[in-house]
Amino acid sequence: MAERSYKAKADRVFSSFSPFIRGFIYKNGWESLRDIQIDSAITVFETQNNLLISSETASGKTEAALFPVLSLMERESCENFQVLYISPLKSLINDQYSRTEELLSESGMPVHRWHGDVNQSQKNSFLKNPSGILQITPESLESMLIRRHADLPFLFGNLKFVIIDEVHALMGSDRGNQILCQLQRIAHMISYQPRRIALSATLGDPSIAAEWLSRGSDRKTDIVCRSKEEIFWKLGLEHFFTHEGSDPEHFDPAEGFIYRATKSDRCVIFSNSREETEDICASMRQIAEKKKEEDRFLIHHGNLSASIREETEQLLKEGDKSVTVCATVTLELGIDIGKLRRIINCEAPTSVSGFLQRLGRSGRRGQPPEMLMVFREEEPLPGALLHQIIPWQLLQGIAIVELYRKERWIEPAELKKKPFSLLFHQVLSVLSVHGSLSPADLAKAVLSLAPFEAVTKEEFRELLIHMLKEDYLQRTEDNELMVGLKGERLTGHFKFYAVFKDSEDFTVRCGSEEIGTIATAPPVGEHFALAGKVWEVEEVELSKRLIFCKRVSGKMKVSWPGDSGLIHTKILEKMREILLSEESFPYLLPAAAKRLENARALAKSVRMKDGNVIGLGGNSFVIFPWLGTKEFQTLRRLIRTEMVNRGTAFDLQSLGCYCITLKSGSYSAKSLSRALSELSQRPPVDPRFLISPGEFPAMDKFDPMLPLSLVQTAYAENRLAPKALWEHLPKRFS
Repeated sequence: MAERSYKAKADRVFSSFSPFIRGFIYKNGWESLRDIQIDSAITVFETQNNLLISSETASGKTEAALFPVLSLMERESCENFQVLYISPLKSLINDQYSRTEELLSESGMPVHRWHGDVNQSQKNSFLKNPSGILQITPESLESMLIRRHADLPFLFGNLKFVIIDEVHALMGSDRGNQILCQLQRIAHMISYQPRRIALSATLGDPSIAAEWLSRGSDRKTDIVCRSKEEIFWKLGLEHFFTHEGSDPEHFDPAEGFIYRATKSDRCVIFSNSREETEDICASMRQIAEKKKEEDRFLIHHGNLSASIREETEQLLKEGDKSVTVCATVTLELGIDIGKLRRIINCEAPTSVSGFLQRLGRSGRRGQPPEMLMVFREEEPLPGALLHQIIPWQLLQGIAIVELYRKERWIEPAELKKKPFSLLFHQVLSVLSVHGSLSPADLAKAVLSLAPFEAVTKEEFRELLIHMLKEDYLQRTEDNELMVGLKGERLTGHFKFYAVFKDSEDFTVRCGSEEIGTIATAPPVGEHFALAGKVWEVEEVELSKRLIFCKRVSGKMKVSWPGDSGLIHTKILEKMREILLSEESFPYLLPAAAKRLENARALAKSVRMKDGNVIGLGGNSFVIFPWLGTKEFQTLRRLIRTEMVNRGTAFDLQSLGCYCITLKSGSYSAKSLSRALSELSQRPPVDPRFLISPGEFPAMDKFDPMLPLSLVQTAYAENRLAPKALWEHLPKRFS
């Protein structure tokens, strides 16, 4: 009966698809539709609800959204853009553009892409006759809202659907909240709420994402999830000490291992930062040069020029077996880069979500995903302290694998409560559109946007007073508010459209070729690294922020500003469990297994199982809280505040969110553990009390333009977690 019912649903959905969709399915040899494609189509065809599609990479999410949406578009053919597709990455738009163009080839419906790398003439051509699908980044959409405000009713007057891709990468960030603001502002202008569809491969709690997607709309959100199937992975974790070792080629042994693992196969080497990506690419090219072998290594990250990124993407898609790309998160998301043999991950990802995204880049076309994680660690010196000997990254990598392998756990999204940086941005954006508004009308226009539900009128008033004082705003003769001189300088620059942190980068050129950007300009004659190569500065034009250079040999480091992201408490708890257990893991290669065995012996010898405060000798201690980033930072600030209030002399340091070292003559290991335990008997502290009176903890892009009190409130609400800390304290210290 169930089988007949399923077939009836599938037949009903298939017959509802437009002929060109059915033709596409036949052409590609699909024998059946997947469950998520059937269930998604039913929501689109038979309800007026929003839709959240959550399923692993390469499971057909894009088709699940587009097949029914495009079928409805063809039935109701009209002018103006009918579908707005929003993506966090230009590369993802470029990829989806090609795939959608192929899908639409027999339909007569157009698809257009709009981002910073698309030339203005192309944009102007389809603005004259807007129709079909518009694929766009949040930044380009913000630019359109400000600069083409009068055209929006013409452009979006028949907008039916908004598709948000990789929604997990946007939720909880200013960028995701910016999209919610944009959608509400568009809906206000066209007097209609388009339906929203969100796609993701890695959602910890789909209900949170569904609630987020519904914010500011008048629609409920249906959830379509693919059930978790049995896992088939090819996975290996290996560990190396960074010293002159036994590698016969005299390379760093870890780099030699990575080089051999990528030989004759199509691979991606992921790193957690642009610096590490540049470093590993340069190392791979050096090894190839010394071996007198072909340089098969490419590079992909956000500071490279569009031409270099697009060439890399194209070479991956063309299927050259010898290509290996060194990449950051820019290749982590849903771009189809063809069939890869394996993924190499340098160190551990910071999240289960990131691990799954990277793993999902391989194993397409019916093959199991394959990943090697490679951990490099300096050989501990004689006399190294306890916390310096523990292989934190190796433990983190195992914990991330185990949390998904055994529990299918993925980090739930954490939404921002007080997004004051975005509030500053939206005040200027709204006023740039309207020219001037009374304070009451401005409050109505901005505070009605969903991300600002928790912002009080008093906080908004404080922001406006500060913006007037600092000349970001000014009053008109009619006592209305408009953008001030400093505000005009901000809004007049293209970087205003982005709400994530950036820097005033210098563009690097070699002859007529643009290489990418770096944060600071080295002096003429100096060398620097970019695109996995080394360059010598020949000329610097400061006024145009241009660097002209030539290619030279060698290897160097390069650095960019940025933070390393948040780690969830559940990962740290799993790390402790792994360190203190005797469980073996079949995917650990010999050196990694030996390193874990030695770490466990060390933990046993110092009796780490008996407590999380251990003496290092004299008046020094190490505290192992096993807490995620927010809870860890809250505890660190709490300890510092307690010490200051007691007038106790101390020295407090931390290693990531792994441990805290404390030097103080006022405690023993037992009394310090007892003091931490007693904290949990009190009510949770107000997180604002953990911030020093004059401290200015700017974290988000426009924080430096905010009043001190709002920056402190934003940090306290968004970056600290006293309630969560108080839940864990009794279990950590007793």
